[in-house]
Amino acid sequence: MKTFTYLLTDPEGLHARPAARIAQTCVQLQSQVTFKFNGRTANGNNVLELLALGAKKGDELTVTIEGNDEEEASEKVLHDLRHKSELDHSAPLKIAFFGTKDYDRIFFSQLADDKGPSAYNCDIHYFTSRLTPESVGLAKGYDAVCIFVNDEAPREVVEKLHDEGVRLILLRCAGFNNVDLQAAKEYNITVLRVPAYSPYAVAEHAMAILQAANRRLHKATVKVKDNNFALSGLLGLDLHNKTAGILGTGRIGQCMARICKGYGMNVIGWDAYPNQKLVDEGLLTYVSKDELFEKADLISLHAPLIMGEGGTYHIINKAAIDKMKENVMLVNTARGGLIDTEALIQGLKERKFHAVALDVYEGEDSNVYTDHSDDYLDTDITARLLMYPNVVLTSHQAFFTREALQSIAAITMENARNFARGRDLGNAEVRAK
Repeated sequence: MKTFTYLLTDPEGLHARPAARIAQTCVQLQSQVTFKFNGRTANGNNVLELLALGAKKGDELTVTIEGNDEEEASEKVLHDLRHKSELDHSAPLKIAFFGTKDYDRIFFSQLADDKGPSAYNCDIHYFTSRLTPESVGLAKGYDAVCIFVNDEAPREVVEKLHDEGVRLILLRCAGFNNVDLQAAKEYNITVLRVPAYSPYAVAEHAMAILQAANRRLHKATVKVKDNNFALSGLLGLDLHNKTAGILGTGRIGQCMARICKGYGMNVIGWDAYPNQKLVDEGLLTYVSKDELFEKADLISLHAPLIMGEGGTYHIINKAAIDKMKENVMLVNTARGGLIDTEALIQGLKERKFHAVALDVYEGEDSNVYTDHSDDYLDTDITARLLMYPNVVLTSHQAFFTREALQSIAAITMENARNFARGRDLGNAEVRAK
């Protein structure tokens, strides 16, 4: 265990930007980092707890680090504490925040409320409605809109945003297929996304829902609640010694590969741009798509959705399903359009799959983040998928952890600040090709 004290020198103390930076660093560390000040304690990986310390310039923090990477963790935490933010005295960037949920306010408001020359310097107005052609008029007078995966920004919306004076579209997600990038380019509207937040959140959810479908946990809990302790209909498969096929080996795919490795699985992968380092460390072996379909007992999708010839749209189609093993398991936490839903349903009818776990699927848009518990289920695709006892559906929640939400908020706010100050936007910017 390492313990040291640090005297805050930032003129604004431990405000939102340094707190967010420290929290994002600590999430990646193996060691547990805690901060103490004035009788209060905060976990280093929790931005809200760090802000609640209320530490100002001249206050002394006590930092404790305990774990497997204490030396590295100490250097990184000290680096973040010593970081000097550039001052910005420009007017706040006005942001119209669409599709607001309570959990969005928890993290974004804490960061946006922090004002000052080295803060994010943004004013947010929250709208509960999604961005659509009908609601786009709400953006009038704002510099930017902040949207999520179920908001709509086709050409007509982009054109209207331009007419209303909007110069920036902030995506609080990694995907950007809901934005007409060509229209944004034509109207000189910048589009910024969150390239990565918590790959662990998505990969862990993928394995969680896959195991729920494999071991029929969704059925088992209902049976037990009905005092039915019979095991009929609950037969699962061992994952140990099976082959996991990872379709897309970016950060999330790598996390899923490591989880599968931990289960004792053999891991194969496919990616348009293979990462030789993963092969060198013995994590996986790259194969062709067809070989992956033919050999994998579990197929986990982590590729981006790319339209057009040679893209990934409907990469799981009838031809791909026909190549798969009998009793294959399939999980998708990436994009719904990766799977041809009609082909999937046909495969379910033909008993091709032992288990299917979907956090995303084509036709989910009207369901995502809305409460239909008092409505009739009139979404045909959802109803048809729910017919099958070996299918588990969740509502686009793979990202939904505290660590991911605080990272999304911090990166989105940093993107807004970089845009307002004319700084380099890095890989957050997405443009039409």
